[in-house]
Amino acid sequence: MTYGIEFVPGNVNVKQVVNFCKLAESKDIDFAWITNHYNNRHCYPTLAAIAQATTTLKMGPGIMNSFTDTPAAMASFFCTLNEISDGRATLGIGPGDLSTLPKLAIVPATPVARLEEAVKQIRKLCAGEEIKKSGMKFFDYDGAKLTGVTLPGKKGVPIYIGAQGPKVLELAGRVGDGALINASNPKDFQIAIPIIKKAADAVGKKGFDVGAYTAMSIDKDVKKARNAAKIVAAFIAAGSPPELLTRHGLDLNNVAKIKAALSKFDFKTVGELVSDKEIDAFTIAGTPEIVKHKCEELTKSGVTQIIFGSPLGPDMTNSIRLLGKYIV
Repeated sequence: MTYGIEFVPGNVNVKQVVNFCKLAESKDIDFAWITNHYNNRHCYPTLAAIAQATTTLKMGPGIMNSFTDTPAAMASFFCTLNEISDGRATLGIGPGDLSTLPKLAIVPATPVARLEEAVKQIRKLCAGEEIKKSGMKFFDYDGAKLTGVTLPGKKGVPIYIGAQGPKVLELAGRVGDGALINASNPKDFQIAIPIIKKAADAVGKKGFDVGAYTAMSIDKDVKKARNAAKIVAAFIAAGSPPELLTRHGLDLNNVAKIKAALSKFDFKTVGELVSDKEIDAFTIAGTPEIVKHKCEELTKSGVTQIIFGSPLGPDMTNSIRLLGKYIV
């Protein structure tokens, strides 16, 4: 089992993210995943700053997509970050946020096929290949080659696929080195992992890293921990399809009310509507003992990397210390 931690350079600034990553490294956390949203601080320079301030922590974007960034740009970024970090870079890439892309005048058509092409081209570029036209639909490069970067060598580029739906989970097992799955509950991994395993087995792949990209909130005061998780649980519930809500036994009418309150930015009502059911379905929230038990359940379900995601808890510094002391 390895452990990762997620930071959003939107609610904290770059210097704070770097300091949190240094603290996480001192607590033996293995990976730092930095979110990528156009409206926040850019993950590229943030990751470069983390690379220069740490010595053992692996790091990468969580996650990029091939609509807002091209495979060539991502390959160049990876090689640069890998050089700065002395070989500790990873690359998280997914189909793209289908709710955000239209705001940027991007039509997110055929996202899975586009993602697969992007992964193939990134791997070729990072291997030092000159890519000739081959009839690809989205990225049919004609003579593209990385010439002014240090290539990663035999290690190649560790690619983690951000996956939730069955098509992307299958793709992750087939072309990825790992998956970043936005889920905190073993029920979701009982469905996701067999899809990944079947695809990985079909291509003879071993050592696939299944990452649980959890919504984490830890504090010695259970009430504080769970209150800090309420808004995150609300957003996840509001954005979840009915079949996922049903899987976790949630009241669809109550979730509809949560969604309506969120649309009005009525967070007081949201807090009143979010129950223990929503918190337990979509987050890991509680005391160190509760969090440890829930992480052990994820391990039993087949997860191999637990990522401590937002909000972390009512006090981020204290939460990282608690995660290091009791969980890692």
